[in-house]
Amino acid sequence: MFEPETQRNADSPPTANSTSPEEAIWLAQAKRGDSAAFTQIVEAYQRPIFNLCYRMLDDPAEAEDAAQEVFIRAFLKLQSYDETRKFSSWLFSIASHYCIDRLRQRRLQWLSWDDLPSWRWLQGDDKSQPEEALVEDETTQELHAILNTLPPDYRAAVVLKYWHDLPYEEIADALETTVSAVKSRLFRARKMMADAAYQNMDRQLTAAGSIALAKG
Repeated sequence: MFEPETQRNADSPPTANSTSPEEAIWLAQAKRGDSAAFTQIVEAYQRPIFNLCYRMLDDPAEAEDAAQEVFIRAFLKLQSYDETRKFSSWLFSIASHYCIDRLRQRRLQWLSWDDLPSWRWLQGDDKSQPEEALVEDETTQELHAILNTLPPDYRAAVVLKYWHDLPYEEIADALETTVSAVKSRLFRARKMMADAAYQNMDRQLTAAGSIALAKG
C-alpha cells in the first residue's frame, strides 16, 4: 500500500510542461497492445495519481483502489487518447472525475468543526489565503477535515491547484470546464474554507465563555 506523500513536489507529474519523448514512445507502444509499455506509464504516474485520489477521498485504502481503477480506465480508453493533449492532464481528468463520482456516491457527510483548532492563515479582513496553509499543513487531520467540507468539484480544483500546482488551463482541461469556472470554484472554495474557520473560532469563543461563566 502507498503512503501519502508529505511534500507537494512529490505529487507533481513526471513532466511539468508536456508529454515527454519517452512517454510518447510508451504511449505509442501501449496503443499497439504492449502491456510492458503501459506498465512503464503506471510506474511513472502511480504516485501522483494515488496522492490525488488520497487528497480527494481522504482514505489510503480507498485511494489505492481508486488509483488502480483509474489506470484500468486509462488502459481501456487509451485508443481514444488525443496525442495533442497533455497526457498528465488526460490522466488527471480520469482520476478527478472518478473521485468526484465516488464522493457523490458516498453522500458526503459534513464534519463537525467543533474540535478543530484556530486556523493560522486567517487574516484580519476577508482576503484570507489558505493556499499557504495547504502547502505547510497538508498532512494534518484538520486540513483533511476542511477539504471534506468542500463540494467534490471544488475539492478537485483545490487539490489540482495547490498540491499538483497545475496552471488554470490544465485544471480546466482535467475537469472539462473553463478557466473562468476554475477560478470561480477556487475563489468560492477559499471563501468557504475561511468562513468555516471563522465559524469554528466563534464556537470556540462561545464555548470558552460558557465554561468561564459556569466556573464563575
